[in-house]
Amino acid sequence: MSNGLGNIIKTLQLDTRLLGMIGAFVLIALVFHIATGGTFLTPRNLFTLTLQTASVAVMATGMVFVIVTRNIDLSIGSLLGIIGMLMGVVQVQVLPEIFGFGSPMIWIITVAIGLALGAAIGGFQGWLIGYLAIPSFIVTLGGLLIWRGGAWWVSRGTTISPLDPSFVMLGGATGTIGVTASWILALVGSALTIYGLANNRRKYISHDFAVKPLWAEYLLGAILVGAICGITAIMNAYMVPTRILERRFAAEGLEMPEGYTEAYGFPISVLIVLAVAIAMTVIARKTRFGRYVFAMGGNPDAAELSGINTRLLTVKVFALMGALTAIAAVIASARLGSAGSSLGELDELRVIAAAVIGGTALAGGVGTIYGAILGAFIMQALVSGMGMVGVDSPLQNMIVGGVLIVAVWVDILYRRKTGDA
Repeated sequence: MSNGLGNIIKTLQLDTRLLGMIGAFVLIALVFHIATGGTFLTPRNLFTLTLQTASVAVMATGMVFVIVTRNIDLSIGSLLGIIGMLMGVVQVQVLPEIFGFGSPMIWIITVAIGLALGAAIGGFQGWLIGYLAIPSFIVTLGGLLIWRGGAWWVSRGTTISPLDPSFVMLGGATGTIGVTASWILALVGSALTIYGLANNRRKYISHDFAVKPLWAEYLLGAILVGAICGITAIMNAYMVPTRILERRFAAEGLEMPEGYTEAYGFPISVLIVLAVAIAMTVIARKTRFGRYVFAMGGNPDAAELSGINTRLLTVKVFALMGALTAIAAVIASARLGSAGSSLGELDELRVIAAAVIGGTALAGGVGTIYGAILGAFIMQALVSGMGMVGVDSPLQNMIVGGVLIVAVWVDILYRRKTGDA
């Protein structure tokens, strides 16, 4: 039986590491579902889990590039904090005086300022690392302290609120696309998945490469489409509470029809994560920049001798990390509806853990975007599940630390077995 399953996995050319992470996620979810009396694997909790994971998942995609190039970024949690605070000040205290409260220009300009600020700070840190040859650990450790202090200094420790209503929708807690749009998105995603599989097969055949049997292509397509539709069904199964619907109708001066129901659908923050994941995967696999990143991580000396400007590449990688941190700051502050000086605390550890659990090698040169995102979900599922069963916060940190160490050990064993070490 096991040999038959192994042959199917080999024929489908599935990533065994990915399957292992999916298995770990399922196991964690089932254990907590039993421990919580059947409340962990409910549409409501899974919806909340995706909201809580979104900002870490976005930063984890950038951390893949940072670690692949044999660097580390300890400053992202503090950077998220100061960017979130500055965006809060801009949209609460500055832009309403210019455009008026509720103007769509507020959230657009706020996000643009955040992205520019994140890329600039990240690029500056990359310049210190690449051109002044200061170790990334030291530069970003200094950044961790500097930007966290800056986040407090911006508001003197007070919380900035309420944030712009349109901006808050980007956090996903109040911003969703509904059932119909979610199913349309699922159908489009399914069609693109099938097209991608067919197009890859056609390219392989045109270059006389070996291809999977047709039954394997059909089975893989069915699995992927089934996963897309299953996730969509779960998001669409979370219904808007009746009291919220009643308040919404009352605010519009209407009476809610008897028996009226409405589901949330995909949160906007999840769509942002999806867009970032696709963009980062394309960058990693289809662009010269992505190839240079992995070449530098595999052998920095050889990469430099081959003509790659590794110092400028380092600046670009950290600037990209800064921009992604700004996107995460948008999601995190919008989800909370406010910006406090503690925003993003310890996120750097969660992001690094997500990337490492997702298979990014600390030695550099190896890492995947989808692995980092799945690693972020595993981390958040573990933390959320422990919180639901009443595990104290200090013990949670101890368990997460232990899981991280075990994940790195398993990764070392895997690479030795596959010859990647």
